[in-house]
Amino acid sequence: MQTYDSTARTTPSRYRERARYDRETVHGILDEALICHVGYVRSDRQVVLPTLHVRLGEILYLHGSTGSGPMVTAAGSPDGLPVCVTVTLVDGLVLARSAMHHSLEYRSVVAMGNARLVTDPDEKLRALAAVLDHVAPGRSADSRPPNARELAATALLALDLIEVSAKVRTGGPMDDADDIGLPYWAGVVPLTVTAGTPVPADDLEAGVPVPSYLAPYRRT
Repeated sequence: MQTYDSTARTTPSRYRERARYDRETVHGILDEALICHVGYVRSDRQVVLPTLHVRLGEILYLHGSTGSGPMVTAAGSPDGLPVCVTVTLVDGLVLARSAMHHSLEYRSVVAMGNARLVTDPDEKLRALAAVLDHVAPGRSADSRPPNARELAATALLALDLIEVSAKVRTGGPMDDADDIGLPYWAGVVPLTVTAGTPVPADDLEAGVPVPSYLAPYRRT
């Protein structure tokens, strides 16, 4: 099993038994999630922003506009922009008999490092197509490619997956032994992402069918 090295920054201070460093777990979470949160420092102020992402091998690409804070800050950082990227998937509500032991079933990833601004045109086009396919596999081939103006307005950060870890919590509530007999329901409410029926745009030309990759749409 291929694993990432644990570091002081990727070792949890609590519930260390939930930490995972194998690439299969980390990649699976990054690939299933539709959104990530990027934390960085701008003008001595901590900022956390949601954005789209995609993983290509051992590089995590972060999508944004050329005028957004992370991209502007990265452009002025020759050594890359120090970031902390987080992704979380919630799989269930864990309801315990005591208020203290309520929890969630979840899978999360934290990745840290210096993200570089993508300037190579070929890499940028490849990563942008991958972002589309991450949202809906097959979409990049089923849409107009970006033109020069759109490419100029779009930016990407690339973060090498080196200092990265996952954290996973599964299973039911962990009530204290003295609480087991209390008359309160306890257990797990599973949560899943379920897509509805695709709704066509108001101005969609008649006869354009729903693409096969949207029927049905799933996150796996």
